[in-house]
Amino acid sequence: MLIPHAFRLTQGQDLKQALLSYVQAQSIQAGSVLSCVGCLTAAKIRLADETKSLSLSGPLEILTLAGTLTPTHVHLHISVADQDGKVYGGHLMDGTQVSYTAEVCLASYANLAFNREYDSKTGFDELVVSAAASSQ
Repeated sequence: MLIPHAFRLTQGQDLKQALLSYVQAQSIQAGSVLSCVGCLTAAKIRLADETKSLSLSGPLEILTLAGTLTPTHVHLHISVADQDGKVYGGHLMDGTQVSYTAEVCLASYANLAFNREYDSKTGFDELVVSAAASSQ
């Protein structure tokens, strides 16, 4: 069963930490980001090579935000545009600050449980999907 969630973040909130706090406060066991629109004063984005990151100063528009949500971790990718329309994207990091607003829509899945476990093949904690405790 899909359960929709919608809320607004305000000036000064850390985008990644605010999403994790919401997931924890709502006891979401498995979820994903449906959409997020808004603006940022700063963005911290890790690039695809896993070693480089960008620290961008705003104003920045959030173009997309996508990811999976577990009770202890949010794995998020973001794309933003600067005031010249140049687009940047990658893995969302802590330190990405909301400017005026960020309007967030999430979905949680009552029949699933998401977790992360170390995968020796990738060297990362990867998503593990299982049936929710009440669904087993």
